[in-house]
Amino acid sequence: MNKLKNFFKIGFYSLNIILIILYLFPGSILGCFLYNDCYIQPRITRDFIISSNHVYAFVLLSGLGVFSFHNTKKINFLIFYLFLLSIFLELFHIIIPNRGFEISDLFGNIVGVILVILIYKIVIRYV
Repeated sequence: MNKLKNFFKIGFYSLNIILIILYLFPGSILGCFLYNDCYIQPRITRDFIISSNHVYAFVLLSGLGVFSFHNTKKINFLIFYLFLLSIFLELFHIIIPNRGFEISDLFGNIVGVILVILIYKIVIRYV
């Protein structure tokens, strides 16, 4: 069990760094590799009201974080950190060149965190 928890922690920290780099890069690193155009953001699925790519990214990050820190005293700090990260990374798009702040992206980030936290709270309560 300890090896699995360490695996999730390494994944969480690695994805955290990758996500921060992707968010703070002026343009799209993935667009540069996939389309040879650093101004095109790849889409996994179409957006509805909120940005689906942002939901997927923060569900993955939050899920790894919850698996890494459940049953520890750090879980509340993790939840606080994930909310702050989801807000600040999108707010940085105001000052980063070739990036733009979008409220749908911000809500996508927050919804991704909330989904995982709600599922975690429900599972902890009833299991």
